[in-house]
Amino acid sequence: MTLITRVSSEGTTPEITRPDPAKVLSGDPVHTTWNLEDRDGLFAGLWQSTPGKWRVSYSEWEYFRILSGFSILRGSDGSTTELRAGDSLIIRSGFSGDWEVVETTLKDYVIRT
Repeated sequence: MTLITRVSSEGTTPEITRPDPAKVLSGDPVHTTWNLEDRDGLFAGLWQSTPGKWRVSYSEWEYFRILSGFSILRGSDGSTTELRAGDSLIIRSGFSGDWEVVETTLKDYVIRT
């Protein structure tokens, strides 16, 4: 095992998923995930979604950086956060609301469960 991993989709088989249909509010978003690290409750890699909107509820901590696209994260508390290329955020456990992908969005991420 190498101790350095480049964050890239090259050479990694992606996982293709969709949100739970009961959580989809609009569109037909397709998620592509290149998980590069999965151990001891730590996950890291790349995630991409096509346009759509769905409900989210976080039980984990996540750091991410938007690499391309445009999304809107709306909290159940009424907050709205626009996500564009170059934006870095932390979402803490307990956040709920909805995620809307307006333009296909690619992010890198680190999740701690």
